Amino acid sequence: MHGPGAGPSGWLLVALCTATGAYCLLRMRSRVEEQRRTAGGEALMGFGMAAMAVPAAVLAPPRWAWTVYAAVFGVAALRALWAARSSAHHLHHLVGAFAMVYMAAMMAGGAHSGIPVLTGVLLVYFTAYVLWTGTRLIPVAAGGPAGGLRAPGWGDRLELARACRLSMGIGMLAMLLTL
Repeated sequence: MHGPGAGPSGWLLVALCTATGAYCLLRMRSRVEEQRRTAGGEALMGFGMAAMAVPAAVLAPPRWAWTVYAAVFGVAALRALWAARSSAHHLHHLVGAFAMVYMAAMMAGGAHSGIPVLTGVLLVYFTAYVLWTGTRLIPVAAGGPAGGLRAPGWGDRLELARACRLSMGIGMLAMLLTL
């Protein structure tokens, strides 16, 4: 994140999270309402992670900016908690938003290290999530669109959405490791 050695790796994380956020914006054009809603939360997460990963040598945000990040992702966590009533996938969004609040709160307080047990639990969770999501990207035999159905648009491609989530999980791991 904003550590002293976050040069090229920090910029790679910024690029990964920005590209992921941009694709999630594209997914918001889906015809499926639940997918649009999910993509919006994931776009916020991707762009938020990109902003937090900018190396401090380029842009060292004032302490109040970290408080704003914590507030924005606190609201996102509440929204994910509300949405989890209808879909268990939103529990992952809740954990992700909580992790962002946690990292922003540590930075707002001037701490460059987190609470070891909490950081460890989050690292274990995101490691398991990345491994699980990665296995879901393994191709399975599938046919093309059946009987004249249109191929899904870019916003409806499940494999790209999974790759997007995998990228954000890897990014979250990288950010937590620097805490």
